[in-house]
Amino acid sequence: MTRERLYLYDTTLRDGQQTQGVQFSTDEKRQIAETLDALGVDYIEGGWPGANPTDSAFFDTRPDTRATFTAFGMTKRAGMSAENDDVLAAVMNAGTRAVCLVGKSHDFHVKAALGITLAENTENIARSVAYMVVQGREALFDAEHFFDGYKANPDYALETVRAAYDAGARWIVLCDTNGGVMPPEVHKITRAVIAAGIPGDHVGIHTHNDTENAVANSLAAIDAGARQVQGTLNGLGERCGNANLTTLIPTLLLKEPYASGYETGVTLTALEGLTRASRKLDDILNRVPMRQAPYVGASAFAHKAGLHASAILKNPTTYEHIDPGLVGNTRIVPMSNQAGQSNLRSRLADAGIEVEKGNPALGRILDRVKAREAEGYSYDTAQASFELIARDELGQMPRYFEVKRYKVTVERRKNKRNRMVSLSEAVVVVKIGGAKTLSVSESMDETGQDRGPVNALSKALAKDLGPYQDYIDDLRLVDFKVRITQGGTEAVTRVIVDSEDGQGRRWSTVGVSPNIVDASFEALLDAINWKLMRDKAPVAT
Repeated sequence: MTRERLYLYDTTLRDGQQTQGVQFSTDEKRQIAETLDALGVDYIEGGWPGANPTDSAFFDTRPDTRATFTAFGMTKRAGMSAENDDVLAAVMNAGTRAVCLVGKSHDFHVKAALGITLAENTENIARSVAYMVVQGREALFDAEHFFDGYKANPDYALETVRAAYDAGARWIVLCDTNGGVMPPEVHKITRAVIAAGIPGDHVGIHTHNDTENAVANSLAAIDAGARQVQGTLNGLGERCGNANLTTLIPTLLLKEPYASGYETGVTLTALEGLTRASRKLDDILNRVPMRQAPYVGASAFAHKAGLHASAILKNPTTYEHIDPGLVGNTRIVPMSNQAGQSNLRSRLADAGIEVEKGNPALGRILDRVKAREAEGYSYDTAQASFELIARDELGQMPRYFEVKRYKVTVERRKNKRNRMVSLSEAVVVVKIGGAKTLSVSESMDETGQDRGPVNALSKALAKDLGPYQDYIDDLRLVDFKVRITQGGTEAVTRVIVDSEDGQGRRWSTVGVSPNIVDASFEALLDAINWKLMRDKAPVAT
């Protein structure tokens, strides 16, 4: 059976940049564009040329891509020609193969926001699109507030999109701009647009996630006949975000009826890079990846209950809707106080540790994990720390170095500008083999900002580990989470540290103490020891 073509349109660099707290640099835009192109999306919307210096600079230096680069703008303003509208000129001057123009399709917005007649708005749409087509550009018309407009005045909403289509627009994009339309409405209205004479292979869908229905609404439009779907990586976007392409893409490739009925520019091989692409965006934004994200989240294939883990060992399909490797993710069987022997054996196998059934060490590992979780530890999210415990009980954990003592001081003083600043200093004494080393480090970074006592301690610990220095030079801390697990005078602090290295590995470690610095140091020690163990570092003598 011949599969129909679905076109994927990414607007991370434009609509995604409207996310509160998100502002991409030109270089970051280039990195994201290259990631999207490698993934296989068909269109990359780079931004609004002329709207800000970053977008303008990006279009001047954008990377060469297989995907169709698209500039975004708005239809011409009333009272001037398309040829003389400077906003349209900026879009044209970006030199992209495609141009997406947004225009009003809701009569209320035409009258209240633009203050012009409905006929004037329709003429603006038609003339703007026609001008782009004459200039040799592939034109898209973004029908803003289309679904709300159709419900209020279906004749006028259809008039606007027909005007754009008749003027030569390649795609008519139906927008749920407010994100409040339900999937049955999207399906019904998309069908009405196609029935009104705009072929489905010229209809796109652009949804927002204000009711958590952006992906469902996109699928409803595809079911109704739309053949272009728009969205963003990780669901970035204004307010509650846009349709999440990291959910949509694998659904279209792996789930029926979409997998057998449609094809996209994303191959199954490229799909294996989806999790990496999602986390790269989070890394650029300095955000913690959402663990519960479908397909790409760290917990998307985590099996905590002992019953689940037992079944997973026999057949992963018992509790997994897809093979996690298809999207570049991995299965996790966390250790926790709910764990049983099935979880333990599965987790050990994942770590490359083979233990024969009935080995008494299995019971000791379980007892130790459960006892420590009663003290406030959490191995549910700190898999590396769990592995260190398991290897220790199995006699497989080398002793690389010993911390003999450490000290952290925090000083508050005036700088040369007569401003009060904080400065932390850490001293760490480590014994490696038969030799001791003392390292001192401050928390001040290259910009003169104080990064706190934990930062100073981390820098001091990693400053001189003798024969292990080469092993840890590419180690960096990427996230630091603190939680108070008990209240009152018996408060206990739990610290989770996420680390990465130059090999692309990411691991989590945990420390617990009434003192946040002690808890942090414990987690840091586990992070270094796990890396040394995984890199098979020799034990110093």
